Amino acid sequence: MQFDKIIDRTPSYALKWAKYKDRDILPMWIADTEFRCAEPILDALKERTEHGLMGYTLPADHVAANQAVVDWLARQYDWHISADWIVWTPGVVPAFNVACKALCQPGDKVLIQTPNYPPLMAAPKLNDLVKVDIATVEVNGRWTIDLDELEKQAADPACKLFIICNPMNPVGTVLTSDELQCIADICLRNNVMLCSDEIHCDIILDETAKHIPAGKLTEFKGQAITLMAASKTFNVAGLGTSFAIVEDASVRHKFNAAAKGIVPWVTVLGLTATHAAFTQCDDWHQKFLSYLRGNRDYLVAEIANISGLKLLTPQATFLAWIDASGLGVENPQKYFEDLGIGPSPGADFGNKNFVRINFGCPRSQLERAIELIKAGS
Repeated sequence: MQFDKIIDRTPSYALKWAKYKDRDILPMWIADTEFRCAEPILDALKERTEHGLMGYTLPADHVAANQAVVDWLARQYDWHISADWIVWTPGVVPAFNVACKALCQPGDKVLIQTPNYPPLMAAPKLNDLVKVDIATVEVNGRWTIDLDELEKQAADPACKLFIICNPMNPVGTVLTSDELQCIADICLRNNVMLCSDEIHCDIILDETAKHIPAGKLTEFKGQAITLMAASKTFNVAGLGTSFAIVEDASVRHKFNAAAKGIVPWVTVLGLTATHAAFTQCDDWHQKFLSYLRGNRDYLVAEIANISGLKLLTPQATFLAWIDASGLGVENPQKYFEDLGIGPSPGADFGNKNFVRINFGCPRSQLERAIELIKAGS
């Protein structure tokens, strides 16, 4: 099977592998996968480079890439957008930082669903704003947003923006229609804008779950900012290409104005890869999801049998948020690294008692990680 193949990334300057260079540690941290890109993407990139010219390309003028996004959202989510709602950005991290600049004034408060990945946690402070954490709580064996806390904090007039991840990174939850409706009601009642990082939306592993883009909710009247990309699903994150969907023209103008002179255009190769991913890779996508489901189910079953560890089954993403508080160790990150495994430290996400393990890898690598954990338990 194509996803079983181990590819040596050490000559490619891959960040994931460079972190533990010259150390006998299996890197399972940063959120890219170990899988070769789908062949149609690689073919499209080769064809584009053979053209020989790599000059400036205005993303809004790349008709094929824009239409690919329009068609993908209609096909996957029954969300019918106009191409002029699309704002291309070189990653979702610049995008939610731009949202902070566009929608807030220095000193305003920004609500952040936590735990969350480090760049998102850092965004308010980087933009001279005050971060207010909205906790994630366990309900019936599933992580979800503490809606009561959201209701309480959103009532503060200083709160101007709520940034969420859906699907949630690192916990892997897909928010339900009722949860999204409640979030919309709270935001609208308190004049809080919503920016939704949905970069993992095409990696839904729970076949009973359904992703609903925030911007599709009519209650927001087009004012929500929805961030998406092909990067996580199709393993093209290194090409730095994502997009914001902003229906409301005035909000879109503010977003573009905040980005001007700071955020560069996305690259022509990123546009090429996105177009190919969304138009030619459906079969690869389904096989990818099937393989990840197998990895997830294997990991959940194994962790359940290891004393001191707990994992709630993630509904989406290729990331496992593992509670290591039962180990009784001061530093779970060091504990795992000493065993030969390099996860993401939970402290970076807001809880030092957890680690995040990336299971977007060949099964043999995942099995090796489990062997190492069991050897130390």
